[in-house]
Amino acid sequence: MGVWITLGVIVALVVWAIAIYNGLVQLRNRFKNAFAQIDVQLKRRYDLIPNLVEAAKGYLTHERETLEKVIAARGAALQASQKAAAAPGDPAAMQGLAQAEGVLGGAMGRLLAVFEAYPDLKANQNILQVQEELTSTENKIAFSRQAYNDSVMEYNTKRESFPDTVFAGMFGFTAAMLLEATESAEERKAPKVSFK
Repeated sequence: MGVWITLGVIVALVVWAIAIYNGLVQLRNRFKNAFAQIDVQLKRRYDLIPNLVEAAKGYLTHERETLEKVIAARGAALQASQKAAAAPGDPAAMQGLAQAEGVLGGAMGRLLAVFEAYPDLKANQNILQVQEELTSTENKIAFSRQAYNDSVMEYNTKRESFPDTVFAGMFGFTAAMLLEATESAEERKAPKVSFK
């Protein structure tokens, strides 16, 4: 009789450990899938940026430096995105992507500010279409980033909760990092508007 009770306890513990392990796997796969959705939208944005720059080149002959900074920032963000896609949730990869995206956002902001100085450019249908597609893509990125961060938070909470934390450590479930927006102090400042 005691053997059956012991065997029943062992089986229950094994089933319980398997359930914890499978739950962690499910949550890890969920945040990896959520990052894949971000990656799709980032690639779309990276593909649109050269179209915007190319359409603006004829108008912005005096703004070559701005255009070159946008292209360089796009290249760095694309590389960071590829590293992050290879290891979603990895702290170094997520931090690198967030920083590269911050630089790209700043460069794009400067480019769009330059557009304001060129009325012909603002009225160009190709530019307007690409800007509209970029805006739509930015919204999709924001929604995808929120879904990813929610998935990471759920995964991290489970892997840090007792008794899951014991099994997470045993089976190599490491913490995943949120994808946060990084902005410089200058970018966080509200723009100054003057009606002189």
